[in-house]
Amino acid sequence: MLEVRALEKRFGPGAPLLAGVSLAIAPGEWCAIVGESGSGKSTLLNIVAGLDRPDAGEVRVDSKPLDYGDDESLALWRRRAVGFVFQAFHLLPYLSVAGNVGLPLALLGVPARERDARVAGALAAVGLAGMEPRRPGSLSGGEMQRAAIARALVHRPALVLADEPTGNLDEANAEAVLACLGDAVRRSGAAALMVTHSAVAAARADRVLRLSHGCLERVA
Repeated sequence: MLEVRALEKRFGPGAPLLAGVSLAIAPGEWCAIVGESGSGKSTLLNIVAGLDRPDAGEVRVDSKPLDYGDDESLALWRRRAVGFVFQAFHLLPYLSVAGNVGLPLALLGVPARERDARVAGALAAVGLAGMEPRRPGSLSGGEMQRAAIARALVHRPALVLADEPTGNLDEANAEAVLACLGDAVRRSGAAALMVTHSAVAAARADRVLRLSHGCLERVA
């Protein structure tokens, strides 16, 4: 589902931040990347998302290469094919939980009746059934992140990208969110790539890679 081929990225002189990085993630597989701060984890995630451009190499999703020269096509591709889970949740406070989760469907023009049904299903899948009318400010941190996972999966993306998804959560909520994320990814058949500093979070993934000195190495 996701193929990264010989990615290179430099910022000024010196050794490249990414030096020929390659990986492949199958449908329904959850891969975690760990590494020190400044090792290039977020840069790699941004390149896979089409938010940054590599100096060399290629990213393919569902066998189709990303065209980094066409910003409009990249934005439309992200809207259709990518689900994002962020450390800071990024739920809009003036929308209900249903409005937040349904936002990707609204942007894709999904009719209201179908949108409501899919939002309800996505919330039920993450243990938030019945919370559609509530505002994000009334939820706990763990509930907000589960709502963010529902939003990331509701439009059935091919690729889920998670950036420190448990960074703002206590241990108990982090465990619940990680279990929820893993279940959602495997049930949907999406390919999931997570970057994290947390060894506990990484251990929940199917595969763990370490990014060091511009290269990936298998950890578990």
